[in-house]
Amino acid sequence: MLPILGAALELHQIAEHYEWLREQPRDLEIAGYFGVDAEAIDIKDKAGDVLRQLDGIKGRIGIHGPHRGFPLDSEDKEVRAVVHQRLNEGLDACGWLSATQMVIHSPVKAWYYENLENLDDGWERLQERVHLTLSTALKRAEEMGVELVLENIEDRDPGARVRLVETFDSVALKVSIDTGHAAYAHGVGNAPAVDRYVRAAGNHLTHVHLQDTDHFADRHWAIGDGDLPWSAIFSELSKLKSNPRLIIELNDKSAVSRSAKWLSERGLAH
Repeated sequence: MLPILGAALELHQIAEHYEWLREQPRDLEIAGYFGVDAEAIDIKDKAGDVLRQLDGIKGRIGIHGPHRGFPLDSEDKEVRAVVHQRLNEGLDACGWLSATQMVIHSPVKAWYYENLENLDDGWERLQERVHLTLSTALKRAEEMGVELVLENIEDRDPGARVRLVETFDSVALKVSIDTGHAAYAHGVGNAPAVDRYVRAAGNHLTHVHLQDTDHFADRHWAIGDGDLPWSAIFSELSKLKSNPRLIIELNDKSAVSRSAKWLSERGLAH
């Protein structure tokens, strides 16, 4: 059986894609930055209206959580306090919208690969800082039945994020892969090919951002407009038992159905 595709859409874009979303149990990721106080309040006030928009959509609901302007591995306890607040605002939004998954960004930077090893216990200390930042939010997420998924950003080692997730041993922290980010790391950072990110994640993988690119920038092009090895990617996905949400995430939201059609015509997903 072919996997079913979903999409990342902002609130005002759901109506345009409603019929496509409801034709099958398609997963929906509500895009937007939930870490700004005014927007978080706006989501709360509109939650009832949003839930009515989602009526008839049978797939799983998630959000892209706050991520701009703060690291998950800060050494500064005051910065960590701000991150705690933003993560809690994201979890508040999950509660208002009945979302069961929230995307957060990996703390791993390209600089780390050549330089953390110069520091005593550099990677171990990074993990400790991430634990200090995430542990409280993870406990709340566990209680809510919400899963946080850690998305690759500058990650060149497909296994580094997986190992970080394993140190938490929590049902509420899993792995996300953005195909375009992985392709960019492959193109400019000598990282492995995108399908190897899927292989490395294994059944820790519960979320994928599907976008196409040329390996030289984070394009978020329609599927088929770039040069990603989609057959190899879906071959690795087919081996998993974790049933990851396959979320088409494009700059041009009007190309979502075209992207789904491209994958369907090649027998990869529908």
